[in-house]
Amino acid sequence: MITVVGTGVSAAPADVLAGAGLVVGGRRHLDAVGVPPGVEQVVLGPLAPALDVVGRHLDKGSRVVVLASGDPGFFGIVRVLAERFGSGALDVRPGVSSVAAAFARVGVPWDDAVVVSAHGRDLRTAVNVCRARPKVAVLTGPGAGPAELGAALGSGAGGAPSGLVAPRGGAANRNSPAPLQRVLLVASALGTRDERVERVTPAEAAARDWGTAVSVVLCLDEARVVGTPRTVAGPPPAPSQWALEEGEFAHRDSMITKFEVRALALARLGPRLGDLVWDVGSGSGSVAVECARLGAAVVAVEKAADGVERIRANADAHGVDVQVVHGSAPDALAALDDPDAVFVGGGGRELPGIVAACARRARRSVVVAMAALDRVPAVRAALTDAGFGCEGVLLQSSRLAPLPGEVTRLAATNPVFLLWGVRDPAYREGVAQ
Repeated sequence: MITVVGTGVSAAPADVLAGAGLVVGGRRHLDAVGVPPGVEQVVLGPLAPALDVVGRHLDKGSRVVVLASGDPGFFGIVRVLAERFGSGALDVRPGVSSVAAAFARVGVPWDDAVVVSAHGRDLRTAVNVCRARPKVAVLTGPGAGPAELGAALGSGAGGAPSGLVAPRGGAANRNSPAPLQRVLLVASALGTRDERVERVTPAEAAARDWGTAVSVVLCLDEARVVGTPRTVAGPPPAPSQWALEEGEFAHRDSMITKFEVRALALARLGPRLGDLVWDVGSGSGSVAVECARLGAAVVAVEKAADGVERIRANADAHGVDVQVVHGSAPDALAALDDPDAVFVGGGGRELPGIVAACARRARRSVVVAMAALDRVPAVRAALTDAGFGCEGVLLQSSRLAPLPGEVTRLAATNPVFLLWGVRDPAYREGVAQ
């Protein structure tokens, strides 16, 4: 039997360790409990050798104790042990997780929080979740702590120095990074005499050396920190509808991506929690808003000043965060973080160059909507030259429309070409090399 013990359990260490032939844990855990003389110890480092030792003790019927922090079933060692030895071999005695403790310290409910681990993982996923959701707990690790998180949140998501960035409820400011309404609560040494929770801005977090005692970082939009009662814990459920009617958005003179086009564009973009999506030539921001509703972090790039305000109003109306860059592509794209997917709308002469700039940066896919047939060959070449497989369709739809006398006619919408490119992974690897 393997007894997995999280810190904060009610049982005394002497009771937990009684009869153990092997005790496994981090150095601080082993030092804290005082392993009895004659009991073999393994200091956790690489997991594979430690698991081999655990296996040998189990084979000879020896009792094993594994010490862990907080709740070892929550982003912890229980998963690895269950995969190797089976859940039936485990006696798990959890403590309070660092996430639960941190939210408790600041008096905030967390059934609607999103929890993301950056420990041994790519930090960009945690950053994009923080951009997209108002209440996030980030489990940190070496190279992915409060400083790195703060630096990433403070730049690269919503504005190049050469562009104008529109803050919520205010005018655009040149040479200003996109404001992100987030505060970081850095919880360190939870459960010890040195415990502390510090409230800092992303910029303040980026400027400090936080050491190794950080337990968890809460990234919050304080205006939405309480939220509404929930039935299902975790991220909010996916919207019940997408490809919303044009009437769901403010727009100018019907200058909006029609819902039939938006439906296919969203299917090819595949926006999801943890992604970063660019909406270039955003117009009304309908694609940007829909991607944000589906969980992605979104940057909308728009050159028209009235368009910037319209995008912000549409994002507010649908309760999502969209960071808006007031500027012209491709120059306005220079300081943005590389996106997972890009939607490009418009049809001017500069379109192929904009698509090429987006294709060089996109990690997964680029979708382009255009009305002009003349632009199709150049846009297709821009995608294929960047290593994308390119497909496309001409969308022509006719909607049911009423006529006098209780009869119905078909009202044709303007035809639109939709091209999409999907990244060839081999091409991306070749560029990296």
